[in-house]
Amino acid sequence: MFDLILANGTLIDGTGEKRRRADIGISGDQIAAIDTDLSASNARQCLDISGRIVCPGFVDVHNHSDAWLLKTKNLEPKTAQGFTTEVIMADGISYAPMDSGTAPHWIYYLRSLNALNFEEYDGWTGVGEYLDKLDRRSAQNVISHLPYANVKAMAAGWGRQVPDDFQMERMRADVLRGMEEGAVGVSTGIDYIGQCFSTTDEIVEACEPMARFGGLYVTHVRYRKTTLGGVKEAVEIGRRAGVPVHISHLKGTTPEMTDELFDYIDNTARKQVDFSYDVYPYLPGSTMLNFLLPYDVWEQGPLGVLPHLTDPHVRQEFGRNLANMDLSHIHIAWLPGSDNAHHIGRLLSDYVADTGKAPEDALCDLLIEENLAVLLVFHHGDDRLIHPWLAHDCYLMGTDGIHFPDGKVHPRMYGSAPRVLGPCVRDDKLFTLEEAVAKLSDRPARRFGCKNRGQLQQGWFADVVVFDEETIADRATYEDPRQLPDGIDHVFVNGVPVIRKGRAVDDLHDPPPGRALRFNQ
Repeated sequence: MFDLILANGTLIDGTGEKRRRADIGISGDQIAAIDTDLSASNARQCLDISGRIVCPGFVDVHNHSDAWLLKTKNLEPKTAQGFTTEVIMADGISYAPMDSGTAPHWIYYLRSLNALNFEEYDGWTGVGEYLDKLDRRSAQNVISHLPYANVKAMAAGWGRQVPDDFQMERMRADVLRGMEEGAVGVSTGIDYIGQCFSTTDEIVEACEPMARFGGLYVTHVRYRKTTLGGVKEAVEIGRRAGVPVHISHLKGTTPEMTDELFDYIDNTARKQVDFSYDVYPYLPGSTMLNFLLPYDVWEQGPLGVLPHLTDPHVRQEFGRNLANMDLSHIHIAWLPGSDNAHHIGRLLSDYVADTGKAPEDALCDLLIEENLAVLLVFHHGDDRLIHPWLAHDCYLMGTDGIHFPDGKVHPRMYGSAPRVLGPCVRDDKLFTLEEAVAKLSDRPARRFGCKNRGQLQQGWFADVVVFDEETIADRATYEDPRQLPDGIDHVFVNGVPVIRKGRAVDDLHDPPPGRALRFNQ
């Protein structure tokens, strides 16, 4: 007897092969049968999904769900899109590994990105311990990177100094330990804290121990070196360390830039390393305001930053960074302080004008008031410039989603998968629906070591999405981002319903069905 039969659906199995009519029988957490007709079989429940697509659950390879999966049973903005697995600890910055010396810094620094509060930390140290905490903690599966800045801070501190031999040996040992605990590989964000001081040689040496595991080098490249320069550095690191390379949120902001990057990717990068990238289907992005501060302020770690923000020289350099941006196309997405909460959603240009100060002074003062925790959303640019990046065969889905239920966050948190499956297929005809599903399911699952997931196959885990190909679409906008998509009817994680009729289930199984996964295990 099956626990559930999904009857009369149109099956897209995740491999890119053509759709077919099929019934799916689910028993426990696995797909027990796929057949043209299971009507003669017994089941505790039969769900008629006539006229609907049934496909594997989606894998988000770049996000900032790290703490939300710890404290939210069903992260509805993600499960309602069909994401059944999250790859966490991106950009080289997260909540493990940590020790008693670095944990206060990381929790303080990441409040406007990954949202852990001090009282929610109970002393875990390594990636393995964090994954153990996430097992059956939420509605989604989770697998983790090993964030480079966390590793480096414990061994060598936050500053410019090059790690000495002893410090490097500790870093390499921690990379080895992280891989043994199930990490996908090492993530870096070379424009972010700590890593901004790291040389190419340093990163190569630290990453070498993951080569025997087949681990990935996953990177937010050194954009201040130019995007192409940053991609070239990433490929060099992968080639020298002997590991595959995956670039986070890679895109060109002009057609000429896209042509230049694709020329390098297709004619050089893919010949030197096993190469892939992710991007969300929007051109504008989102990041922390403190990302725009000069590197020097980070040398004592996040808890040492505030005194630097009154320095006129720091403000002057911060002002030069701001001068490269149009503040009338950037809004405040979230901040923690109740005194400033009414500014959420306001354009930076309007906020600055109201203060009567220079931009660098107004925004440094805001960072001081909010203890560095200010999230921004950019909303200028033509999303059609992303289309070639979605169509390329190196592309995998990464939402880069940042969640704050009381914030005005980027619509990518709510709309990335349905935008690719709906408008990009129906209206823009970038690829077939079968190809789109593969980009969201099987390919990222294989790339990031989610064993027996990403395809609808007998004996594989029952991570399943049911949707209407005629109506699936994103509804989230920059003005009103917290809107769930149209067209996604049901989502199952390990055979358990987490979305029913487009909304989070009220009676989520206890414990929740999401598993902590280990790379290729």
